[in-house]
Amino acid sequence: MKHLIDPTDLSKQELEEIIDLALDIIDNREKYSEKCKGKKLATLFYEPSTRTRLSFTAAMMELGGNVLGFSDAKNSSVSKGETCADTTKVINCFADIIAMRHFEEGAATVSAMNSRIPVINAGDGSHSHPTQTLTDLLTIKREIGRFDNITIGFCGDLKFGRTVHSLIKALSRYEGVKVVLIAPEQLRLPDYMKQEVCDMHGVPYKEVDTMEEVMGELDVLYMTRVQKERFFDEDEYDRVKDFFVLDAEKLKSARPEMRILHPLPRVNEISVDVDADPRAAYFRQVENGKFVRMALIVKLLEWANDPTKTTELVPKDAVRNKFICRNKRCISNMEVGVDSLFRPAHDHSGDYRCVYCESKPK
Repeated sequence: MKHLIDPTDLSKQELEEIIDLALDIIDNREKYSEKCKGKKLATLFYEPSTRTRLSFTAAMMELGGNVLGFSDAKNSSVSKGETCADTTKVINCFADIIAMRHFEEGAATVSAMNSRIPVINAGDGSHSHPTQTLTDLLTIKREIGRFDNITIGFCGDLKFGRTVHSLIKALSRYEGVKVVLIAPEQLRLPDYMKQEVCDMHGVPYKEVDTMEEVMGELDVLYMTRVQKERFFDEDEYDRVKDFFVLDAEKLKSARPEMRILHPLPRVNEISVDVDADPRAAYFRQVENGKFVRMALIVKLLEWANDPTKTTELVPKDAVRNKFICRNKRCISNMEVGVDSLFRPAHDHSGDYRCVYCESKPK
């Protein structure tokens, strides 16, 4: 079965097929109005979401399909102790495709391991958010016109920002991409991301302390909020939440063709005086999310009947139940019946990484 758990589950060709289909949907809405007639999408949202959940719902409805599911874990059998694996097996009896958001990192992987229908990861903890990445890529394509030869600055929470991690992975496949990392010390991009994505793929990157010093270099500025829900220590959150705020004054040194993206919701990291600037693309980005999810649903349902289209959920060189993940939010530490799975690190360092969340073992 073909699932989308991580952006790298799509080949470069598959990714571009989805982007091209989204562009065709934008130009020919009526042609796709009954493309998924008779099909059902299950939206399993274990943590709060506005844009992503409604975007999936709107996408399936515009394709002529139906939607079922829940928007709060308290409204599901998880409140009675049901595991992610069992929930997935039950939903397989009712739906044709699943979109899941979960607070446990690796939950979508476990769901896909137990599913005979396609599973879409709509965000698992701070690990990955591949459909936001597709949204970001479609926005970059429509606003900038290309994926290669761009300089993109990521600003804010780069440690817990799953949208940042996913987009860096996706862009690492393209030539001439340069990455600028703008974050306080406490929220810098994890070392494993720099080693296994930037270094392994030869993506040049630099870390800076302020957006002002690099603003004139950027084709894209990707803003993120500091996510309170990802912090165990509220005092630490209070210390860093206001580190970076984009306002009209800071944009004076930016190029006219530069674009500002944000996965939303924002708190105070982008001033409202930026909204009227033509370089502010974040609300256009929201609508792009609906179109790209329409394309993804169509493609995954199409690929479900193609035996050559598969997703490798457990790498062939993975080891089972030899290590314990150090990540408290990893599903292997939070649910019974989930095997510990670790793969050798891609940088050939001899380290191992958790298959579910990419953390090191204890």
